[in-house]
Amino acid sequence: GRADALRVGDIVLAIGNPFDVGQTVTMGIVSALGRSNLGINTFENFIQTDAAINPGNSGGALVDAQGSLVGINTAIFSQTGGSVGIGFAIPTSLAKGVMEQIIEYGRPLRGWLGFEAQSLTPELIESFGLAKDTAGLVITTLYRNGPAHKAGVAPGDVLVAIDGKPASDAREVLLAISGHRPGDKIRLEVLREGKRLELPAIAGERPASLPAKSCHSSRRT
Repeated sequence: GRADALRVGDIVLAIGNPFDVGQTVTMGIVSALGRSNLGINTFENFIQTDAAINPGNSGGALVDAQGSLVGINTAIFSQTGGSVGIGFAIPTSLAKGVMEQIIEYGRPLRGWLGFEAQSLTPELIESFGLAKDTAGLVITTLYRNGPAHKAGVAPGDVLVAIDGKPASDAREVLLAISGHRPGDKIRLEVLREGKRLELPAIAGERPASLPAKSCHSSRRT
């Protein structure tokens, strides 16, 4: 199924084996899409559902009303350990890509550029002397000899676009970069001292442990 075709309010069914009682199906709706900042994983783009998901459901299917697979049940938010109607599933668009990479390479291959960034705030926009409607991410940290560092990205640059698409949301930028394979060319557009620069970077493979950071922005927020 196409997870990107889901809408909030669509009916979904969660299939799994909660508490080892045997295969079980529960029904609910899509409560939200694109959930992130949950602290579950580095790459978060979850479907949220109120279909009952309990321990043992993880890895089970989340299907739509036509029976098409739209997600893989992953986690719940609960203070008791049981379902309180807040469950999360990995969308098939992400799960399929990881599956194909594991089959072909034995591990998921995620693109990596080697920088950390934060969203622009009104204070930062004023500090940088940017137009008030500027949207982007401020590069705060670079990893030594990482792809972004080699491409000429510098701390304090404002990333405004990646592959021609606006770069105002840190989660979307992370997913866009990780969606590339190592060796892919990624086109970065940054603002530096009032000038717009295009910096082509070659994606590396995201390391299991991050290397040393090379430099930080001298800007204070």
